[in-house]
Amino acid sequence: MKKYLSLLAIAHRAIFGIAAILMVGCLAACGSGTKTDIQTKSKLSIVATIFPEYDWVQNILGDNPAEAEVTMLLDNGVDLHSYQPAADDILKISTCDLFIYVGGESDEWVEDALQEATNKNMVVINLLDALGDRVKEEELVEGMEPEEEEDPEYDEHVWLSLKNASYLVNAISEAVQSIDASNAESYQNNAKAYIEKLDALDKEYQSAVAEANVTTLLFGDRFPFRYLVDDYGLSYYAAFVGCSAETEASFETITFLAQKADELSLHTVMTIEGTDHRIAETIVQNTHTRDQQILTMDSMQSTTSTDVQRGSTYLSIMKDNLAVLKEALK
Repeated sequence: MKKYLSLLAIAHRAIFGIAAILMVGCLAACGSGTKTDIQTKSKLSIVATIFPEYDWVQNILGDNPAEAEVTMLLDNGVDLHSYQPAADDILKISTCDLFIYVGGESDEWVEDALQEATNKNMVVINLLDALGDRVKEEELVEGMEPEEEEDPEYDEHVWLSLKNASYLVNAISEAVQSIDASNAESYQNNAKAYIEKLDALDKEYQSAVAEANVTTLLFGDRFPFRYLVDDYGLSYYAAFVGCSAETEASFETITFLAQKADELSLHTVMTIEGTDHRIAETIVQNTHTRDQQILTMDSMQSTTSTDVQRGSTYLSIMKDNLAVLKEALK
């Protein structure tokens, strides 16, 4: 993963340089009396890097009494692990009142972006920092393709735990209250009502696992669901760790996973969102029965603004994932 990220470093630095030049120009324009977005900004501005954060903020805002502007940076299907901020993105971060990002190696660019910030009162939430010792390291389970680096990374996919989501919504609510104290009670009540929905869905997951005949998931794909399976005591096998940049599985990995499917009498092979399910298909073709169903769970790493407009929410996607999980565990 470190090698994968380092390929983006030069591009990131170039973008930050451009953004800095643009911001200097904007500030110079303000000094000369020319109206700019920076000068005339009056509404609250909240920037979230990924869809779950964005959706949580919308639920906290509710009717949005302050008419806050909320931006989701990764809104066009770009994966968190390959995102490169544009100059406009950096400018938007620079002037916002609240900035929310995941943290971890995929967000190494954030440090440079925050150094360019012109709003010195900005509140910043790093999800990994907010969760503290709840954060887990990625684990290399038996059969996975090994990673090139030796040092373990933190698993960034913290939003895929409903328990983490409840904790983070509360933290984000407190931050929103701090930047708009006049509407604090409304935000607090909205967060409380939303957390109740998260907790209710968490109980549905618990019930589904308690009634399950199968307690192991097998993913012919990356595995970003570590937090979810740990919440409910499920075990798993997968081709890659959650943040892996690899796209090809070795013969040994395919063979191991196919044998596990046979050994455990699994009737499904899982994938994450996307159209390339060749690894899962190859695993199925190498089992004895070759009749396993391929099921897909959505890790919300590529949710777009178009998906949002069509009605996708964090809760709706997690409910869809529960339906898939029930099918895999029966």
